[in-house]
Amino acid sequence: MSSNTNDDMAKGDSVHPGKPVTVDRYTAGARINHWITAASLVLLALSGMALFHPSLFFLTALFGGGPLTRIIHPWIGVVLFFSFLGLFLRFWKANLWRREDSNWLAHGRDVLAGHEERAPEVGKYNAGQKVVFWSMSILIIVLITTGTTIWDQYFAGYTTIELKRWAVLSHSIAAVVIINVWIIHVYSALWVRGTIRAMTRGSVTGGWAWRHHRKWLRELVTRSTGKKSGGTPAE
Repeated sequence: MSSNTNDDMAKGDSVHPGKPVTVDRYTAGARINHWITAASLVLLALSGMALFHPSLFFLTALFGGGPLTRIIHPWIGVVLFFSFLGLFLRFWKANLWRREDSNWLAHGRDVLAGHEERAPEVGKYNAGQKVVFWSMSILIIVLITTGTTIWDQYFAGYTTIELKRWAVLSHSIAAVVIINVWIIHVYSALWVRGTIRAMTRGSVTGGWAWRHHRKWLRELVTRSTGKKSGGTPAE
């Protein structure tokens, strides 16, 4: 097993025998970090849409009116940036692209049709989850960079009108894209039964891990028993 894999699994992942088998997937700290990031993104989307177009201005009522929305919006962005940074530092190694990920993507139709067993075994994250992770990473960097460029209260003296125009355009495009990535992320979590439990309880069933992340489960069993898993660890 590679050192990267060991590092990825050293964050508290473990298997607990029983009926049913349970598998620890996220620590309490990781779950809190995730929900702070999620809440920040939702609040940013709502406040950003309120400022984006007059037809959506009514959303400013959620934040105490237009002036307060303009003040609060960039600060929520700062919270999002540092909160996601915490997630990035926790999970970037586990989201590095591996050979099986490209093969898994090639079996995308099988996965969507409910025949995931035809796709190659994957580790803690599949290719789709990794695409979401790296998309969020890039988009949040774009948003914080362009956001500070148009944050006149603190940075007006460091930018030009021309730069602000490009920043507003880039910020808007990145915002639309990240909202869509977030929708895909949430839909996927709801679509795959048992996934939400990982971010509420911190664990999944052995059956869920065996079906969706079999390589990860095998590696955890191997680590805990010292024997290479050849059977069905979920049983």
